[in-house]
Amino acid sequence: MLEPELDDPDRTSADFTELQNPKIAEDVPPALRDPALYLNRELSWLAFNERVLGEARDRSQPLLERVKFVAITYSNLDEYYMVRVSGLQQQVTMGMTDVSPDGMTSAEQLTQLRARVGPMLREAATLFHDTLVPELRSAGIEVSDYASLSRVQQKALKGYFERDIFPVLTPLALGPGHPFPHISNLSLNLAVVVRDPEHGERFARMKVPGVLPRLVPCGAEDEAEGSAEKPRFVWLEQVIAANLGSLFPGLQVLESYPFRVTRDADLEIQEDEASDLLETVEKGLRRRQFGDVARLEVTTAMPPRVRELLIGNLLLDPHDVYALPGPLGLSDLMSLYKIDRPDLKDPPLMPALPAALADPGDGILDVIGAQDLLLHHPFDSFVPILDFIKTATSDPGVLAVKQTLYRVGSNSPIVKSLAAARDDDTQVAVLVELKARFDEENNIEWARALEESGVHVVYGLVGLKTHCKVALVVRKERDGALRRYIHLGTGNYNPITARIYTDLSLFTARPDIAADVSELFNHLTGYSRQRRYRKLLVAPVNMRERFLEMIHREAEWARRGKPARLILKTNTLSDEPIIRALYAAAQAGVKIDLIVRGVCCLRPNVPGVSENIRVTSVIGRFLEHSRIYYFHNGGRFEIYCGSADLMRRNLDRRVEILFPVEDPTLKKQIRDDILEIYLQDTAQAHELQSDGSYLRLHPAPGEAPFSAQAYLLAQRSGELS
Repeated sequence: MLEPELDDPDRTSADFTELQNPKIAEDVPPALRDPALYLNRELSWLAFNERVLGEARDRSQPLLERVKFVAITYSNLDEYYMVRVSGLQQQVTMGMTDVSPDGMTSAEQLTQLRARVGPMLREAATLFHDTLVPELRSAGIEVSDYASLSRVQQKALKGYFERDIFPVLTPLALGPGHPFPHISNLSLNLAVVVRDPEHGERFARMKVPGVLPRLVPCGAEDEAEGSAEKPRFVWLEQVIAANLGSLFPGLQVLESYPFRVTRDADLEIQEDEASDLLETVEKGLRRRQFGDVARLEVTTAMPPRVRELLIGNLLLDPHDVYALPGPLGLSDLMSLYKIDRPDLKDPPLMPALPAALADPGDGILDVIGAQDLLLHHPFDSFVPILDFIKTATSDPGVLAVKQTLYRVGSNSPIVKSLAAARDDDTQVAVLVELKARFDEENNIEWARALEESGVHVVYGLVGLKTHCKVALVVRKERDGALRRYIHLGTGNYNPITARIYTDLSLFTARPDIAADVSELFNHLTGYSRQRRYRKLLVAPVNMRERFLEMIHREAEWARRGKPARLILKTNTLSDEPIIRALYAAAQAGVKIDLIVRGVCCLRPNVPGVSENIRVTSVIGRFLEHSRIYYFHNGGRFEIYCGSADLMRRNLDRRVEILFPVEDPTLKKQIRDDILEIYLQDTAQAHELQSDGSYLRLHPAPGEAPFSAQAYLLAQRSGELS
């Protein structure tokens, strides 16, 4: 249990006042800089993806949810290679000898991660083909190989090929006058070997068109079987391979083998040299398809001579070639998840609406003016955020609306509301972060649409990504006074991801927080160099310093023999100064619980250093995305939430916010009904071991597994009394 908020009879007022601004020691003991105390970031990420794959193995999960986790495992690895591994490869190519905090060179990291990626890919493929495909078949969903189809089915697919596939195919030859063709990022291809009567064996590349469904529906052998009720699919590349003769008339098709390329897709944007950031990002997007090849995936059936031809022309290290069984690119399995089979999925999500907003007669701004509101998505509805922006853009008393947008997705209702709000009496200013990785294209489109509607659009600060999630509404009240209404969140303004990510939203009209938010927007849209904030922790201004102060303060409470506790829920913990501060606090006697979804570079349970630190990770139906930081502070506990993970880029190279939750009821709700609940999980929690491995937690003998996410769903639905 967490410590109750009680006054310590031995704690004096002087104690409390003195410890609110502790002095931070500039140096830490050399022992805390020992590389042996740090886990490797890249290997820790792979351990996270192994936990994701573990959900696909879990037979207690609905069948299509398990298929979804296989797809996510593959999709995660695609991005890992496009960003993280490609960066290490560049460092090796450039001869860089820098070492990571755990003491490994880039080359050593590549060697170790390659040794783990191959088995992970093969395990995921084997799990799908040997376990999930038969289970899908038993459930009435067939995923077949083309060779297993009947003649009737193959004839029907030949007609589909001639009508819908053939017109969009472009065979590209390799030979005199035909250089090796460009292979685009994440594209699926066929390496085709043909025999020309005059010139002998020739090689050609056939791109499998991404505009067509990867899993092609095919009817049952006997239409009377009711194929509409029992969907059956075959792989698109197999349909193409079976009909290659149509593309090479007069030649003999000898062989064809699928392959897939992953390229370096991390944009390098020289903002200080860019006169037009939007145009610069657009050019970068076009270059993304031409980055260096980071990985080649082939099937185990591909012979060495074809594989070597690809390796030589793609200028690839043979160690970055992965031979896998069966179809490649299983991230496309997400299309199976769209099948209308609710019996094979998690129960439908029914988000709750807070009681304070249940009365339609009360406008949301008036409700916020009367009290702070806290929402925990997806258990609580995202509709109030949409309503907040829509009301702000339609209320005649509203004079200004300001908002940051990082990832809003396509067809965004929030952007549409902002675009519709522009008139002579309302100032609308929006910061659209163009550099949100892999969402750049969406954000460019929204930026242009907003500009065309008359909204003031800015693209952020030079050298920094604006990652904070904040909206400000200024309204002239009936008495003539101006009042500011604020939304602060841990997640993006995206109603789609709000149904699958866990995040917190805080609505408040507190004057001190509102003043901070106004000054933050002045900093983002103008030339302000604001250095002091009343309540907010803002990166890269004061967040790192203040966060370290609060950790050191907790350590000082422990040194004085008082209860001391930290609970930090984050996506990533990799920042070395933060880790060293946590080690020092643990050595002082602070009890520390870290709930870290993904990468954790802190090594727990090291004798004399981190016995007081426990690290857990929850992987479940919803992606854990909320960042919550609890500091016991001698009983007067403080809670901060926001968009910042505990990693260098968030603390030093992004505009981030951590906001305090000050309402006593809401603070207690976060501590008791969120943090404590997650710490009790024995169904989907994994505990980090000192060697970097994770053990899945299990309930005590005789007890039922406890899932934090399931509990929170049941709580909102009224199933819990």
